[in-house]
Amino acid sequence: MNLGPLIAALIIVESNGRDNAIGDAGLAIGALQIHRAVVVDANRIAGTSYTHDQMTNRVAARRVCEIYLSRYAGGKTNEEAARIWNGGPTGHRKSATIAYWNKVKKHL
Repeated sequence: MNLGPLIAALIIVESNGRDNAIGDAGLAIGALQIHRAVVVDANRIAGTSYTHDQMTNRVAARRVCEIYLSRYAGGKTNEEAARIWNGGPTGHRKSATIAYWNKVKKHL
């Protein structure tokens, strides 16, 4: 799966392209609105050493997203991958992530 177009759409939905965006009461940061747990998980998966503070760096944030989605959304559709990004590893099975997908698909 080529994640490039999907990640570009996620960035628009998550932050409207703002690398310094802060959301979820300060818990999610950067263009992809990444939570600390996602960084920890990506580091565990790939043996990397990213920090949560680095998620305001577009290159680092995209890489963490790629690692996370490659692990949890490998072989899945763009819809499933977007819903996993929004709702965690089982997000594609949560009805709460359908509205998120509807936003993302407008930018694909």
